[in-house]
Amino acid sequence: MLRRLSVENYALIDKLEMELDPHLNIITGETGAGKSILLGALGLLLGGKNDGAAMKDAAHNCTVEGTFSLAGLGLEPFFEENDLDYADETTLTRIITPSGKSRSFVNDIPVSLAQMRELGSRLVDIHSQHQNLILSSEEFRTTAIDTVAGNGTLLERYGAHYARFTELQHEVAALREAAEKGRRDEEWLRFQVEELSTANLRAGEQAEIEEELAVLEHADRIGETLTALRNALDADETGILVQLKEAENALMHIGAHYPAAEEYAARLRSTLEELKDIGASAAAESERIDADPERLAKLSARLDMLIALQQKYRVADEQELIALRDRSAAQLAAIVHGDERIAEAEAALAEAAQQARATAEKLHTARTKAARGFAERICTTLAHLGMAEARFEVEIAATGTLARTGGDSVRFLFTANRDRTPQPVERIASGGELSRVMLALKALLAERMQLPTILFDEIDTGVSGRIADAMGEIISALSATMQVVDITHLPQVASKGAAHFVVYKRDGHTSITRLTDDERITEIAKMLSGSEITDAAIAQARILLGRTKEPAATAAKGPTGSGTLF
Repeated sequence: MLRRLSVENYALIDKLEMELDPHLNIITGETGAGKSILLGALGLLLGGKNDGAAMKDAAHNCTVEGTFSLAGLGLEPFFEENDLDYADETTLTRIITPSGKSRSFVNDIPVSLAQMRELGSRLVDIHSQHQNLILSSEEFRTTAIDTVAGNGTLLERYGAHYARFTELQHEVAALREAAEKGRRDEEWLRFQVEELSTANLRAGEQAEIEEELAVLEHADRIGETLTALRNALDADETGILVQLKEAENALMHIGAHYPAAEEYAARLRSTLEELKDIGASAAAESERIDADPERLAKLSARLDMLIALQQKYRVADEQELIALRDRSAAQLAAIVHGDERIAEAEAALAEAAQQARATAEKLHTARTKAARGFAERICTTLAHLGMAEARFEVEIAATGTLARTGGDSVRFLFTANRDRTPQPVERIASGGELSRVMLALKALLAERMQLPTILFDEIDTGVSGRIADAMGEIISALSATMQVVDITHLPQVASKGAAHFVVYKRDGHTSITRLTDDERITEIAKMLSGSEITDAAIAQARILLGRTKEPAATAAKGPTGSGTLF
C-alpha cells in the first residue's frame, strides 16, 4: 500500500507531502483546486508518460516520490528478476529534469520506465473519470471475466500457443510470397545460373589473362630485347662475360704483388655469377616467348567474354560474377524445393492452430462457467446501489477465429428496467448508471486481483442521496481488505473515510491538508450546503460522521494547514 506521497515542482504544486491511511482515504476539494494535478503526479510516479507540462519551475527538477509497504504482496520474484534490492518499505522516485529527461528509481537504484510501469501496475489501480469508457473495450471486458474466472494459467498457455501460431502464419505467408516471386523469376534465374556455370569462372583469372596478353601483344619486341641482352653477355670475343672473366684472371695474377686485387677478383666473380644467371634466364625466356596468334586470339576472346558478363550483370570483376552465380543457384534451389518447405511450415502451422484452438476452447468453457456468477455479483451490487430492477448479463460467443485473448467475443449487456431487453452497457447506460456499473465491476475485480491500493477518481459521478451513501458503503467495504483512495464530491462518500484530505488552491499554488475530526465536520457540512454552512448542515455532517460533539470554531474557516500539508 502507499504510505507516503511527496510531490515537488509539479504543475501548480510547489511542494507537498501526504501520509496515507492503510484503509479509506478521502480527497475532496473545490473544482479547479488541483485534485486532478495530484492524480497526474501519482500517475507519473507509476510510470505514466511525461506530457511535457510537469514542471512548475522550469529551472528545477520535478520530483515525485512514494513509499510503499510491500510486505505480503509476493513481489520478491519481480525484484529478483529485475536485479533490484527488495525491501518491505520500498521507495519509488520519478524525476523530470529541466531538459525534459525522465529518470526513475526503485530504492535509489535506476530503473527503466517500463520496469517502473510494471511495478506500478502491481501496486496501484487508478480508476479515473474517463475510465468508464473502457466498458466499450473488448479487451477490458475479456480481462475482467478472466480475472474473476482465475484464468491466469490458461491465458499464459494460450499466449504461448498463439505466439507460435502467429509466428508460423507470418512464416508461411513469407514462404508463399517468396515462392510466387520465385516462380516469376525461375526462368531468368535458371538461364543466369547456366550461363555463369558454363563460363567456368575462376577467381583471379582476369588478372592472369591481362598479364599474359600484355606479353603476347609485344612478343616480337620483348624477344628482340632479350636476344640483344643475351648477345651482349655471351658474345665469343666481345661479350661482357668474356671480358669480365679475363679481368678476373688478370687480377688473380697480380694478387701476390697487390693484395687488393684478390678482393676485386672476388667481387667480379660474384658479379659474373649474377650476369650468367641473367643471361640464362633471358635465353630461356626468349625461347619461350613466341608471337602465338592463336593463343593471343583465345585469351582475347576469354577476356572479352569475362568483361561482357561483368557489364551484363553490372558487377566489378569475376569474383562478383562467382558470388552472383552461387546466389542465383541458391535461389533456384529454394524455388525448386520451395513447395516442400511450404508444406512443412503449413503442417507446423496446423499443429500450432490446433493447440491454440484447444486452449481457446478451455478458456471459453471457463469464461462461460464464470459468467453467471459474475453477472449475479454485479446485479447484487447494483441492487445495493438502488438499481434493483437492473439486469446485467455477460454474453460470451465463440468467434471461430483466434485472437490475442482467445477465440471469444465478450459483451456486457445491461438494462436498468427488467422489462427491457439488455443491450451493450456502453451504449445505453447513463452517466450515473455507468458509474454504478463500474464501481460494481471494480469492487468485484479488486477482490480477485488483490491489488494493495485502488484509487477512485470521482467514480460516484452522477449519483446522489441514498445511492451516494450506498456507494460509500461499498467503497468503505473495499477498504477493509485493501487501501482505497477516493476523490469525491459527495459528502455521503466522504464521511466514510478513515482519513480525509482537502486539496485547495492558495495564491495560485495547490496544497493539501489532512483534516482533524472537527475540520471534517465542517468540510462535510460545506459539501452539503455550499459555501454558507448552516446549522442543519453541521448537524447532518455529524450524523454522517457518527459524531455528536460540536466542531471547533476555527474549523469553519476551511483548510488551515494544521494537517500534514506542505
